Amino acid sequence: MTAMKKNTSKNTKSPAPAKKTAKLVAKKKTAPAVKRVATKPVVTTIVAQIDIGFGNALYIRGEGPGLSWDRGVLLDCVSDSEWKIALPESARPVIFKFLVNDLSWCNGEDYSVVPGGTVTLTPTF
Repeated sequence: MTAMKKNTSKNTKSPAPAKKTAKLVAKKKTAPAVKRVATKPVVTTIVAQIDIGFGNALYIRGEGPGLSWDRGVLLDCVSDSEWKIALPESARPVIFKFLVNDLSWCNGEDYSVVPGGTVTLTPTF
């Protein structure tokens, strides 16, 4: 057997570092960013134009968000002869009647308003 001679010289060169190759990345076409639009709640507004006298209050009863035929909801007094209420979103038309002091019903048939609509009425008692 032949003995191998170990190379101990300091002149050995390490291999050259590998060259980095630039990768070509295909840019994907993307759709423009879509901005989110804040949705506004659908509000149904009911206004009654009537002077029911000092010390009295106008109520509403019916079918719709927050309404019942058993107990009235107080309308906001906007002026001497204007009362107003804003009801939250509803999927069906709101059917209602006015009451003075949640006791005396207004005359006539039930009133109705479409969801998101505004109606101004002049009830009689």
